Amino acid sequence: MTASAGLAERIRTRAGLVGFWIGTDNPPMTERLARLGYDYLCLDAQHGLLDDTGCLRNLTAIDAGTTGTTVGMVRVAANTPQHVGRALDLGAAGVIVPLVNTPEEAAAAVRACRYPPTGTRSYGPVRSALRIGPEPQETDRAVACVVMIETREGLDNVDKIARVPGVDALYVGPSDLSLALGDFPPVADRPAPRFADALDRVRAAARAAGRGCGLHTNTGAAAARALADGFTFASVSDDIDHLQNAARHALETARGAAPATVPSISARASE
Repeated sequence: MTASAGLAERIRTRAGLVGFWIGTDNPPMTERLARLGYDYLCLDAQHGLLDDTGCLRNLTAIDAGTTGTTVGMVRVAANTPQHVGRALDLGAAGVIVPLVNTPEEAAAAVRACRYPPTGTRSYGPVRSALRIGPEPQETDRAVACVVMIETREGLDNVDKIARVPGVDALYVGPSDLSLALGDFPPVADRPAPRFADALDRVRAAARAAGRGCGLHTNTGAAAARALADGFTFASVSDDIDHLQNAARHALETARGAAPATVPSISARASE
């Protein structure tokens, strides 16, 4: 089994995965990140600066750079068969689908990830066949379908969404969900009461349905807390913020100033 084929199973078995979020089209950087040992790198085609060509270049870079089981995922721009199918055809091992509000919308995401007769994905694995294989039923099992809970309506329907057959995991977008609840911005180590309750509800729904449950975080420490709190995977965001903070730290160190962490801008926008 390839690394790509193994990601969905590891998400389904709630294996405690850590990923890194990428919002820029920079294949050499992505190739280096793929060598670090993250379980997945997620390309952000919704709020990031990646079009189809950028996703292709960076998915290829992940495959070139990985020395273990690191694979590429894509957060698609929208919950449509075109966006989902395109990301999978480019070679993504799974998709994160934004703004899923109802069980019907979750079912649509699942159908877009699967070939007929189970789903509606059009057959054309020009590149994905190199990563997972051309056999439709094998591919259906190997692709991860992760749906985002980031609206009040999605939260109200989270138990039903979690039970939709074929949904492999729920994924919390903290910025949008905290906006919807009036608790923006989200604070990882001391979440506001309504947001904290929402996180509990999503985790409980995923656990009851036997699904994975992921959280978007801004630091490694926040990702560690998420896993300790019962999330089964966490993404560390993101390449833009990390480069900015590293460059600021180097500049302030060189000038003899006390290093300071730059407030996250792009990470909040991408959640």
